[in-house]
Amino acid sequence: MAYQADSLKAEEFIKHEEILDTLRYAEANKNNRALIEQLIEKAALCKGLSHREAAVLLECEQPDLIERIFHLAKEIKQKFYGNRIVMFAPLYLSNYCVNGCVYCPYHAKNKTIARKKLTQEEIRREVIALQDMGHKRLALEAGEHPLQNPIEYILESIRTIYSIKHKNGAIRRVNVNIAATTVENYRKLKEAGIGTYILFQETYHKQNYEALHPTGPKSNYAYHTEAMDRAMEAGIDDVGIGVLFGLNTYRYDFIGLLMHAEHLEARFGVGPHTISLPRICSADDINAGDFPNAVSDEIFSKIVAVIRISVPYTGMIISTRESQASRDKVLELGVSQISGGSRTSVGGYAEKELPEENSAQFDVSDTRTLDEIVSWLLDLGYIPSFCTACYREGRTGDRFMSLVKSGQIANCCGPNALMTLKEYLEDYASEDTRKKGLALIRKETDRIPNPKIREIAIRNLKEIAAGKRDFRF
Repeated sequence: MAYQADSLKAEEFIKHEEILDTLRYAEANKNNRALIEQLIEKAALCKGLSHREAAVLLECEQPDLIERIFHLAKEIKQKFYGNRIVMFAPLYLSNYCVNGCVYCPYHAKNKTIARKKLTQEEIRREVIALQDMGHKRLALEAGEHPLQNPIEYILESIRTIYSIKHKNGAIRRVNVNIAATTVENYRKLKEAGIGTYILFQETYHKQNYEALHPTGPKSNYAYHTEAMDRAMEAGIDDVGIGVLFGLNTYRYDFIGLLMHAEHLEARFGVGPHTISLPRICSADDINAGDFPNAVSDEIFSKIVAVIRISVPYTGMIISTRESQASRDKVLELGVSQISGGSRTSVGGYAEKELPEENSAQFDVSDTRTLDEIVSWLLDLGYIPSFCTACYREGRTGDRFMSLVKSGQIANCCGPNALMTLKEYLEDYASEDTRKKGLALIRKETDRIPNPKIREIAIRNLKEIAAGKRDFRF
């Protein structure tokens, strides 16, 4: 059976033979200067590249052409996302899990990790702690366990999170990263008002996937890989995909990732809302050194740059798995969302000190507070954005993508970023961060191109200073 981007079957839209053919094609053309220049020119049109075209650029070995790829990635990032960086935090509800994933400390056979599941009251305390940091957007995380973490528990937790209003705090968007489930359950998540449904493939190589997932529901490659189809059939039109780089060869999973994006575009008319780019790291009984396919910082930067020019309309996410130096590099190359002040343990936010009993999914590399990260972004000239307006205004799925592709989204995103930053500065920032942020807001407000929108934004910013909250375009 030939490769079919719009097929309903995982092994046809992530076609192993097509990936191998693509790898051979990329290797054969990695020094084909004329072809690489042609592909860079095509990418500059901001219409994207196919997985095969992108693979050639990833293999490119000529320094001047690599520099052109990086420069183009920066240009495209600026064109579609400006200097905005969206902020979020993960919230771990439970680390009970029935799967046997060999790279994750949640695996069922691990007897050393402290198992924990938050009650609704504990969730309330966690959310208040996150609100007091300044967060407005969460990524809800839980292990797969039909008895400990059923869909009813997830839905109740979402209702609890949205219900909490503490001082000026509110969680305005809950993204959900839970195990692959049924169309019926995805409909329930949609009705609960989630933002993006996120699920990492870990690796697209079926044989290696099955070796990495020897037991548990997640061992079913097809069911896991087809999860986004079921989510979109259920009406969740913002989905987020990703692989865990280091589990398999990065070239194979890079191609699989772009094929998955092509599949969603071919089948539903809209690709993934976000692509996440985690790298394997140590935690509890997991040693990252045991995985031989680790990706260097140099290759990681190249992956980010080529993905940015290949899927220019898709958001890109990196977490606190990455160090400050690594995040600094890839922010300019295409990343548009980062986590800040993250705790990857269950119940880690409400405690001033991390508990002696470890319940974390991975070790955090960037351990700075949210305020320190906001201050750092301001120093780099970025606008830390806590905006959730598109989701709340119904600008999701194909509606969001059409606004991005036309450039109209800038009329919303820029002013919304400034207004949510202003809220953060008024309610949560240190004095030093506040001064830097206010100076940036004054500068960026003057750059809003539409006079009417600029006028409204200035009025709203004054209202925020006077105590009002939650303005959005």
